[in-house]
Amino acid sequence: MINGKNIILAVTGSIAAYKATYIIRDLIKLGASVKVIMTDASCGFITPLTLSTLSKNPVLIDFVKKGNTGEWNNHVELGLWADAFLVAPATANTLAKMVTGHADSFMLATYLSAKCPTFIAPAMDLDMYKHGSTKDNLQKLLDRNSHIIYPESGELASGLEGEGRLAEPENIVSFLSKYFRESQPLTGKKILITAGPTHEPIDPVRFIGNHSSGKMGFALAKKAINLGADVTLVAGPVALQTPKGVTRIDIQTAKDLLEVCKLEAEKHDVIIAAAAVADYTPKEVSSTKVKKKADDWNIELVKTHDVLKWMGDHKKEAQLLVGFALETNNEVENANKKLVKKNLDFIVLNSLQNKGAGFKHDTNQITILTKENKKIDFELKAKDEVALDILMQIVELERVK
Repeated sequence: MINGKNIILAVTGSIAAYKATYIIRDLIKLGASVKVIMTDASCGFITPLTLSTLSKNPVLIDFVKKGNTGEWNNHVELGLWADAFLVAPATANTLAKMVTGHADSFMLATYLSAKCPTFIAPAMDLDMYKHGSTKDNLQKLLDRNSHIIYPESGELASGLEGEGRLAEPENIVSFLSKYFRESQPLTGKKILITAGPTHEPIDPVRFIGNHSSGKMGFALAKKAINLGADVTLVAGPVALQTPKGVTRIDIQTAKDLLEVCKLEAEKHDVIIAAAAVADYTPKEVSSTKVKKKADDWNIELVKTHDVLKWMGDHKKEAQLLVGFALETNNEVENANKKLVKKNLDFIVLNSLQNKGAGFKHDTNQITILTKENKKIDFELKAKDEVALDILMQIVELERVK
């Protein structure tokens, strides 16, 4: 959920300022871009050089850049850049100034300019935290739709034990991640995605398969997670890493795929069948390697189970079922027939006639055909972008339901 987000981390004058290093590290590990603002007071607890090195961005402190060049730091532009404004640690003094709208520092001016959600992680001594003015200020910030990451109990700098200790960095990052997840359009939706080829064994060494790389299905899984969905990915034999947060089930054959789908399908709100399932499998599988002897080798094949047809026949009323069609001729006609026969909500058509589309490429060019006879054409795009186009069609259908 943090991946690709722009996050401002505002560090104020608390002994807990050193924990900003761990917050920055964890955010960047999850794929965020981080820009740090420090108050003058915070520089006495940790150096700007440390935080700029970790964030890979210059630390901002003052309105005017150093060196007497006449250049200024644009707090308005920075506020518009951010997807989240995180104040950690937030002192009692900072909370009071945020409530009253003071703008006597670059940090506070940026806070007042930001249009993104604000997250506040207070840190102070026990009695300061329990003081009525602090409680009132926190309530006022809550009333203005700020998000409070409440302090934890533990040993404080004063030597006292109790509430006031800055929330642990992993808990702060987890809070942000949960927020972004819950604000996404597919939050709460369970999505089952099939990806890659199936390998139908001839003997322990050889198999019948196809050129599917699984890249399209894995891109769909990655993007679906980023849109808030709970994703189960059923993957054929491919050499791809599982996207973070995705539950992966590995299969080899069409029969394996059918068995997994029979167990998993009913648990999910959306099923995206992106796997390239082999149409035929050897009737007999040798338990030992078949030796090369004759010039000709005839293998009797039988049809594999039609996994997509089974899912279409057993689809629940509220479920969405999406299929794929890879065609070489009469593309739209053949895809529409598949759409109807398999009881799909829409089908994703790609043609091997289109350069850069189909198996093994990092790009794809698709047309979406719906059961309402709607046809949507897309340009050639990276598969990550194609995945987003497909998922946004699902978002649209979910809104209509």
